[in-house]
Amino acid sequence: MNALEALKATGTIVVADTGDFTAISVFKPQDATTNPTLILNATKLPECAKLMQIAVDYAKQKGGDVDTQAENAMDHLLVEFGREILKMIPGRVSTEIDASFSFDTVGTIAKAKQIIALYKSMGVPKERVLIKIASTWEGIQAAKELEREGICCNLTLMFSLVQAIACAEAEVTLVSPFVARVLDWYRAVEGQEFPAERNPGVDSVEKIYNYYRQHGYKTIVMGASFKRVGEVIALAGCDFLTINPIVLKELMESSEPVPRKLSLDSAKQHAVPKVSYIDDEAKFRWELFQERMAFEKLYEGIRGFAADGETLKAQLRAML
Repeated sequence: MNALEALKATGTIVVADTGDFTAISVFKPQDATTNPTLILNATKLPECAKLMQIAVDYAKQKGGDVDTQAENAMDHLLVEFGREILKMIPGRVSTEIDASFSFDTVGTIAKAKQIIALYKSMGVPKERVLIKIASTWEGIQAAKELEREGICCNLTLMFSLVQAIACAEAEVTLVSPFVARVLDWYRAVEGQEFPAERNPGVDSVEKIYNYYRQHGYKTIVMGASFKRVGEVIALAGCDFLTINPIVLKELMESSEPVPRKLSLDSAKQHAVPKVSYIDDEAKFRWELFQERMAFEKLYEGIRGFAADGETLKAQLRAML
């Protein structure tokens, strides 16, 4: 049994963090996640580039000015990628809402419904899709409404327990707390190295998992953003882990033991008082603001995804 198989044996669902169809077919994950950066990189691959032309042809047929066509082409491209990925996995794919909607609850809801409708038009039921939304206050409120309407959500760019608690109270399906980006911040600010097995990023995911299990929340915890095998192994037993192809390959080639680290029993050993942010926007914003790392990485992540989204849209616009 290699380390990837051993990880799955702990009960962790492995999710591919990529838009590369070849990688997905090799590692055979249950689910897959995408974002504008991953899709931008994937469109450079021959087998993926053709999807851009399909999206452009769709947008031209829909009509409208160039900006409208570019927006329609972008939506169609995201869904085309998702549909192709779903042909290779048994579970669900996460499709990300444009980061420019991160502070627009109404806009996020509308865009999510457009994406789900587009999937439906291609024969993909909403049950196989997770709408991926930044875990801002506005994004969490949008997810709360979407979940009530039966549209499952993945709340991303999560760096703090504050965000995680608000998401659980909103009864979102899944959250994606980041590991490597948290670690990068502490490395830069504190000027020191941390072991893969015990670092601030790993600790952050573990705290969220423990809090959810202690207080009976059903929201799935999916650790994300890994750069080292040790970070993954340190979170064995977490509900889901979304892992990039480089680390997946290292796990597949490793025979290192993977004991279960996270469980309901282990969670009960780290009691944390229950906190609430329901209908308390000011409290949420203030406590998130006070967590310098989480605040800075959230906004940095939004800017990065928005920039890559605009780059991708500009390429589509040029083709139009």
